[in-house]
Amino acid sequence: MTITLKAKDLSTEEVVRVARHNEELQVASDCWQRIKRCRAMLEEKIHAKEIMYGVNTGIGEFSEIVLDDEQIKQFQKYLIYNHSAGIGEPFPVEFVRAAITTRINVHAHGHSGCRPDITETLIAFLNKGVTPVVCEKGSVAACGDLAPMSQVAMLLMGEGEAFYKGERLSAKEAMDKAGIPIPGLQARDGLSTINGSNFVAGISCLLLHDIENLMKHIDIAAAMSLEALMANMKPYDNRLHELRGFSGAVTCAENLRQVIAGSDLLDGKHKTRVQDAYSMRSTPQVVGAARDAIRYLHSQVSIEINGVGDNPIFLPESDTVLTGANFQGTPIALPLDMVAVAVNMVCVMAERRMNRLLNPALSSGLPAFLTKGAGMFSGMMLSQYTSDMLIVEQRILSHPASNQSIPAAADQEDFVSMGMNGVIKMRQILDNAYAIVGLELMAAAQALDFRDFKPGVGTAAAHSTIREVVDHLDVDRPLYPDHNNMKSLVQSNKIIEAVEKATGKSLRGSFTIGA
Repeated sequence: MTITLKAKDLSTEEVVRVARHNEELQVASDCWQRIKRCRAMLEEKIHAKEIMYGVNTGIGEFSEIVLDDEQIKQFQKYLIYNHSAGIGEPFPVEFVRAAITTRINVHAHGHSGCRPDITETLIAFLNKGVTPVVCEKGSVAACGDLAPMSQVAMLLMGEGEAFYKGERLSAKEAMDKAGIPIPGLQARDGLSTINGSNFVAGISCLLLHDIENLMKHIDIAAAMSLEALMANMKPYDNRLHELRGFSGAVTCAENLRQVIAGSDLLDGKHKTRVQDAYSMRSTPQVVGAARDAIRYLHSQVSIEINGVGDNPIFLPESDTVLTGANFQGTPIALPLDMVAVAVNMVCVMAERRMNRLLNPALSSGLPAFLTKGAGMFSGMMLSQYTSDMLIVEQRILSHPASNQSIPAAADQEDFVSMGMNGVIKMRQILDNAYAIVGLELMAAAQALDFRDFKPGVGTAAAHSTIREVVDHLDVDRPLYPDHNNMKSLVQSNKIIEAVEKATGKSLRGSFTIGA
């Protein structure tokens, strides 16, 4: 299926489909008309020698230096050379594809001033599988993601490197093999390619998709632990959460009830506590707060990928050139930090429920550390150590990036968003979270093996899926293969699929109230 960009209604999931699943992309015909109209306006102004930032002036601290006609021809090339200043290993291919997708959607508005050839070439990169090699680090996400986007723009001159059909090649060789002409750079073309926070926005689309699946695993793991701990089920009544009104809590409680539906614990015949510990009964409130934070990030990213993140911006309808700071990454960087804290928060709660499963003083009759051979065997004691180490790393990584501005460019760029730091650390937080939640799921499955009541339909499906990759821990064995298998299982989303198939409906997500 081909995704058509119309400048205004690109979804985060469509970015994922292009970036991760290689769906083809095109731009609507009316967008091409806007792009051409804007370019014609720009060329008229160049001919009239009207001063325009980044077109016939330098950039940053050099914005007051006016370029002559010959310099204008060469400036875009040297701009891209100078800004290709990143460092580190290459970004994953899907991250680069996501960034290019969001940049094309900026061009589709018809306010960037580039030649249509530039946008056409970016589309060809996606549709023909040519992905620029881009260093992970170097962007402060304020004047746009200048360093990484410049490595994308290098290919527009036939320079740099690219991945093509699994090979790392010179840009020219990759483009020749894919049949993509080299458009070169003329006035404005380079800056119109790099001057937006498109890596931060594009990567955020992928992270949001994966965080949403993580949150569904959080709900499943919580439900399994609640059953294994013989929880009082009243705190998950939908009426309780609707009375308070937070949509995230309503969503979490509904997912918990969906997973637990059919459990013997719901018939009132099994003795439970009057009130459980906070890590149990406040799960909807805490996980719900995280979901609300995720929904806010999703809203901000959705606005960004459909907006005009560029500088300057050209308005053909009024023959106007506006300079400003629409490249500034803070609108995403700030909620990214909030979601980093939120994911860490729900991981802490997951570890606390796991602690209750392992601690015989708190587990409602489960054997110590979930082993029948306590003393001779240690059961899952060391699994908690692993979880705790990851939790501490999460806490370190949860320190905000968006308040870490360091001035650059002789103080012309004296406040920057550090949004790239935000997405890089969010990626690591998410990777750790897969493991932390996987360990709770593993402990909950082990605990349920010691219970003699019928679990919920969703709980049983999750338990069965876990047992496909991790056996019951009867006698001690090295646990690192089990830990790694559980992390991979969470990343695969097979538990979600099994629960949804068994219960007959999809688990609710965070992005849309009432979804």
